[in-house]
Amino acid sequence: MTILPGPRAYRPDDSAALSDICIRTAAGGGDARDIYPDHELVPAIFATPYAHLEPELTFVLDDGTGRAVGYILGTADTPRFVKEFREHWLPRVADRYPLPEGPPRSPSDEMTALLHNPERMVLPEVADHPAHLHIDLLPDWQGKGYGRALMNTFLAALHARGVRGVHLSMLTSNTSARAFYDRLGFTEIRVPDPGPVTYLVRGTQPDS
Repeated sequence: MTILPGPRAYRPDDSAALSDICIRTAAGGGDARDIYPDHELVPAIFATPYAHLEPELTFVLDDGTGRAVGYILGTADTPRFVKEFREHWLPRVADRYPLPEGPPRSPSDEMTALLHNPERMVLPEVADHPAHLHIDLLPDWQGKGYGRALMNTFLAALHARGVRGVHLSMLTSNTSARAFYDRLGFTEIRVPDPGPVTYLVRGTQPDS
């Protein structure tokens, strides 16, 4: 029987693919493996902690052979996730990625500083949209409707839990990502000192 590509629940054996997708899309949607010598650093912030702490809200795009070629993941409750990140995730990775002393001197230092500051994710402006998400697809799988399918899968899972609002942050310079989110009904919300990122919100009712 032929299995078509599509979203499915995350499995533990997807972990390596999750990290690979994350680092290969971490430079504004492009490959960041030349930027970060340790290819597990960025995933340790934006991918693997979600699969570890909230696997029931981690979904992958299966290419039809069992291989993950994209993912969407996140949390239903950002303040709770931040607390669990601090208490349960950071101790697992802090020895490998100690907090740099002094100002950051490299992109890796900047990322490591983010790792050690999960509280940055709690913003009062998005309190009415307590869930948040990250979505990434390998380039060959973009622009074919799979991102929308992943998003609807994630939104449906949130909606079933009674979560009514979700937010995300994205590099403001990533105009193709912004166009994607606009098409999916996300709208911008202002936050103080956003830096290089834009915050977007929407309700969790999936699109038809």
